[in-house]
Amino acid sequence: MSVGPLEKMPREETLRLRKTYVGESCTLFFEQDPLKIVRGEGQYMFDECGRRYLDCINNVAHVGHSNPRVTRACAEQMSLLCTNSRYLHDNIVIYAQKLLATFPPKLNVCYFVNSGSEANDLALRLARAHTGHEDVIVLDGAYHGNLSTSTDMSPMKFEKITGGKKDYVHVAALPCSYRGEYTSDEYDSDVIGEKYAENVQNVINKAHSKGRQIAAFYAESMVSCGGQVVLPKGYLSKVYNYVRQAGGICVADEVQTGFGRVGKHMWAFELQGEDVCPDIVTIGKPMGNGHPVSAVITTKEIARSFKDLGVSYFNTYGGNPVSMAIANSVLDIIEDEDLLSKAEKTGNKLLDDLHELKKRHSIIGDIRGAGLFVGIDLVKDRITKAPATEEAAYTIARMKQERILLSAEGKYSNVLKFKPPMVFNEENVKTLVDKLDEVLTEVEEKTDSYESTSEPSSDTSSSSDDDMASASSS
Repeated sequence: MSVGPLEKMPREETLRLRKTYVGESCTLFFEQDPLKIVRGEGQYMFDECGRRYLDCINNVAHVGHSNPRVTRACAEQMSLLCTNSRYLHDNIVIYAQKLLATFPPKLNVCYFVNSGSEANDLALRLARAHTGHEDVIVLDGAYHGNLSTSTDMSPMKFEKITGGKKDYVHVAALPCSYRGEYTSDEYDSDVIGEKYAENVQNVINKAHSKGRQIAAFYAESMVSCGGQVVLPKGYLSKVYNYVRQAGGICVADEVQTGFGRVGKHMWAFELQGEDVCPDIVTIGKPMGNGHPVSAVITTKEIARSFKDLGVSYFNTYGGNPVSMAIANSVLDIIEDEDLLSKAEKTGNKLLDDLHELKKRHSIIGDIRGAGLFVGIDLVKDRITKAPATEEAAYTIARMKQERILLSAEGKYSNVLKFKPPMVFNEENVKTLVDKLDEVLTEVEEKTDSYESTSEPSSDTSSSSDDDMASASSS
């Protein structure tokens, strides 16, 4: 079947061509019944039939899908010039100045790249150049990208690959106050942070005993793929001290959490206190509202060490005029529309409403987050905390039928994640929580059926695959 670029292609043909020509490991949301999304606006996405879905997970469309100011900035600059960054251009220096003003004074140098994966790879090169060391410490469950190095540093990826862990990578415990070794069931918040920080010190000691030296400690400022985990109080302060005493530097991965998502601050590492400042910060995803642009922020000293290697750094697309025009527009929108305050207000309502929901549904074991970064840990039993993996899959599929898009994270894929565009509002919160209330009621009524299927039906008295397929196509 031959279809012109401007003609509408049937969804089934789009799926067939994808399966034919796109690598099998490239996954889709809702794999059994994928959506064909053709348009976005604000916090909504639309399929080929015009059906509208509330997007609760797209943290890339930070200031809203198809934001007109972003679109206009892109089109205007593209109509003038798009070239590499080895020519002088105002956009890159204007953006660098504005961006660095949002960080502590110590962080005062930018490198521009194209993706969070690339940013984390470059951060490792910088760390190795500055310290002369090779090894890295990462958190269990972490994800830092899909390049060779960033896959090496991503336990959620390399643990699924035979022989995937490299000798230069050391894994520290995920500092989860709900599911980890040290939890709020037994310790107060101050002690939890100390205990998990001591685990990092133990990892350092073990590495040193093998003759290895630490170049960098990597941590997402709030752990996303590991299960929407909020770092315990005091954790980064102590860990950063341990790492620096060992001759390493500290990298904050803000690719998923940055640009005001947490509400109170522009960067999530700031939640850990004013005394906490990483040596390198990596950013991406929301930076271009969907356009592939990212950056590494560091100190002049570290940048100088990288230069002293004797090899110049050049990135063909990083910092090009179009990318910088788009990134500038995103920063302006965040400020002009006061999106940090809105994220805090909307996020607080979401958390409050979810805690009320928890009182009515025993399947909710934990609710954690800040601003518009929130996770719901679903459990089969609140005492054992057995993860409700099948129930989470069912919930996501049913919410999709209700035209609300969710996904799951964590080791057991049982944590419902909320990372919507920053234009998500209180009315959206009500819609989300009301529908989730209905679906969780249905889930709890169907507990006995989960062992046989994780796919819900449109008829709440049945959960057969045929019913599910019928409901999904309606």
